[in-house]
Amino acid sequence: MSVDAREWGWEHSSSKGVARLVLLSIADRVPDEKCVAWASLASLVTRTNASRTAVRTALAALAESGELELLNYLDGPQRASVYRLPRAAAWLAKVAKATKDDPDAYVEPPTDSDPVPELDEEAETQLRRYGIWPKKGKESDPSQRNPTGAESDPSRRNPTPRRAGIRTVEGTDSAPQNRSEPKVNRKGSSSGAAVTSAGEWQIDPATHDWARQHGHLDRLGEEGLQAADAKWRAHRAAFKPRTAASWAADWRSWVAREHAPSRPKLYALPGSGSAPKGGMTLAEAHTAALLAALGEPTGEGAIAQ
Repeated sequence: MSVDAREWGWEHSSSKGVARLVLLSIADRVPDEKCVAWASLASLVTRTNASRTAVRTALAALAESGELELLNYLDGPQRASVYRLPRAAAWLAKVAKATKDDPDAYVEPPTDSDPVPELDEEAETQLRRYGIWPKKGKESDPSQRNPTGAESDPSRRNPTPRRAGIRTVEGTDSAPQNRSEPKVNRKGSSSGAAVTSAGEWQIDPATHDWARQHGHLDRLGEEGLQAADAKWRAHRAAFKPRTAASWAADWRSWVAREHAPSRPKLYALPGSGSAPKGGMTLAEAHTAALLAALGEPTGEGAIAQ
C-alpha cells in the first residue's frame, strides 16, 4: 500500500520543498489503505537530510494543509509519533469504490470534499501488527516492539541528547571544537588536554615553527632534527603518559640541548687513518697536516727542524 500512498503524494499533494520530502517519507511507511504510519523525528531528519527545525516546520505546514494528521492517542515503536494521511486515505477509498465492479473504470481526481474513512476500533486493532498501539494500553498487552524488525525502525538512542553544561554528553571527544583546527595528538593540540605517550605524540606546527625561529633547524639540519627527535622518543618511551603541551615543552628543551652533528677530524694525515701517529700530540699532528699540504717532509724530525 505504500506504493499507492506515494503515488498520491507524487501526483496529488500540493506540498513543496522539505514538506514534500517529509510527506513522501511518511507515505513510504504506510502499510495499508488506512494510510496510518509511524515515524520518529530523528528518522525524518535522516531521510530528508534536513534540520530538525525544518522538519518540525514541515510537519506543522502539512497539518495545516490537511494532508497530514498527528494521532496523539497512538504510539509507534519506541514511542515514535503516529501520523495519518487523510487525503490519501480518502483517495484510496474513492479508487476502491469506483473500481470495485470495473477495474478499468475512470476515477475522478481527488477533491477536498472526498470523505475520509474513519478509524474504528477494529482498524486500530489491526494497526498493532505494524507496531502501532494505544498510548494507554492494558498491562496484559504484549510489547510494542516492531515485530518485523524493519531497517526503518527509529534508532534506540535518544534523538535529543541530554546536555551537561554547554557540551552534550554523547558528543565525541575526537572532534575539535574549531572545525578548522587540525586533528593533532588525538583530542587537539591547542587545548593540550589529551593524555598520550611520547611515542604517540606528534610534532605540531607551533613546535616546528619554534625550532625554525630559534635557529635549531639551521643548526641541526633536517636530518639532525629527526635524529634528535628519534633519540628523545627512545629516552621517553618508558615515561608515563602526559598532555600534548607537556610533551611539547619537554621536546623543545631536549632539542635546545642537542649538539650539532660532529664534523670530520682536522688532524687526519694524508694517506693515513684518522688518528694521529703514535707519540704525537694534537698540536704536532696539526703541524704535520699543514706541512703535508705544503709538500714538506712530515714526521717528528720535520717538526723539530
